[in-house]
Amino acid sequence: MRPLLTLLCCLLIAGCTADRPRAERFTGPQSQTPTPAVSATCPASADLGLGAAGQPERQGVGDGATLWALFFAPKAVAGQEIKIVWRMTGDGDVTMDAVGPDGETTKPSWGPEPHSSSSYRRPGDEWGTGWVFPTKGCWTVNAVRTTGKAHLTIRVA
Repeated sequence: MRPLLTLLCCLLIAGCTADRPRAERFTGPQSQTPTPAVSATCPASADLGLGAAGQPERQGVGDGATLWALFFAPKAVAGQEIKIVWRMTGDGDVTMDAVGPDGETTKPSWGPEPHSSSSYRRPGDEWGTGWVFPTKGCWTVNAVRTTGKAHLTIRVA
């Protein structure tokens, strides 16, 4: 009986990990460069994660700035507008665009609109945006200020 249980456990473990590439199984911290890359596959880090307030929140990768995003939907869905509130350090106005899995570029459907007051507590100034990502896949949102730039990759279902 014991050899049968051991075999069953081995098969279950192998079945859970065999179909995933080795890099996707790694759950430790991963470094990212400030230059966004277009990729046909999204890393697990592109999924929206819940923040302290129970809403999806993600931190971007900055070059002279920090970037945080608070999402007003549990996930981004192609063709559906999603509201995102951004906090970014640096100086000057912010401009944003997003690059999709096939190199397609899109801009926010509205915004960035500056917010003068907020309960969202992350460093920097705050803006609200609406986005309609036209296709499924991995989208990288680029944010640029006079001083500082950053990006955040989002999985769109």
